Amino acid sequence: MAAVMQPAVSESLPLLSVNNLEVVYDDVIHVLKGVSLSVAEGTIVALLGANGAGKSTLLRALSGLLDVHDGEVTKGSVTFGGRGIHHLPPTKIASLGMKQVLEGRRIFAELTVEENLKVGGHVAPRQLRTNLERVYGLFPVLAERRKRTAGYLSGGEQQMLAMGRALMSEPRCLLLDEPSLGLAPLIVQQIRDLIVEINAGGTTVLLVEQNATMALSIAEHGYVMENGKIVMDKPAKELLEDSDVREFYLGLGAEGGAKSFREVKHYKRRKRWLS
Repeated sequence: MAAVMQPAVSESLPLLSVNNLEVVYDDVIHVLKGVSLSVAEGTIVALLGANGAGKSTLLRALSGLLDVHDGEVTKGSVTFGGRGIHHLPPTKIASLGMKQVLEGRRIFAELTVEENLKVGGHVAPRQLRTNLERVYGLFPVLAERRKRTAGYLSGGEQQMLAMGRALMSEPRCLLLDEPSLGLAPLIVQQIRDLIVEINAGGTTVLLVEQNATMALSIAEHGYVMENGKIVMDKPAKELLEDSDVREFYLGLGAEGGAKSFREVKHYKRRKRWLS
């Protein structure tokens, strides 16, 4: 794939705004604790954090999927394109242009590649053929395997199919939940480049990733979440250079050298936000 460039810095008003959001599961488990962030139209924004930080819960709140997990928004708001969406059903949020690619490559394994894509395009039937060709242009491997049963695709191909299916509805904003999870380094690089290409085509991206290096290399801005709260909020370049992020999320020491797993688990200093 040809080399790609990072998107230009945008000064537009936020397409997506999360304001002091709180989410509770089963009426007792307080997961999100006053989360606020914004995503400007046409940008890539990275959301970093360890397992259990609340990243997937935030995406469920954005896409309207909290009810499936017995969760609810108890405080705060989410606006998309200037409209409050935090109490709308998933179908309505999707129709407004917000689509989520769930963690774990949730495809229809028994359907063919093309049937999966057509399911994603049912909300825009008049553009079905055009959108199919657009997705095949972005993901040539899917065009080659359009008649293959999706369950027989490799992990990387299934991730591309999940992303392609979401793009079939021409979303304004794509929510990506751990798209590099479990993939080989070469495939992660391909997914990285595809995200940039999708963004260059006009789609805003909120990228949730544990692979901080990959996410920050293509994002304009980044947030770090821990224990249901945003603890850092900086331009992506500054996060890459931040000593805390380098130690706690990139596994790098003060001199830039990679640390062992044991060293990463036994930090020599406390995070600033815990001091």
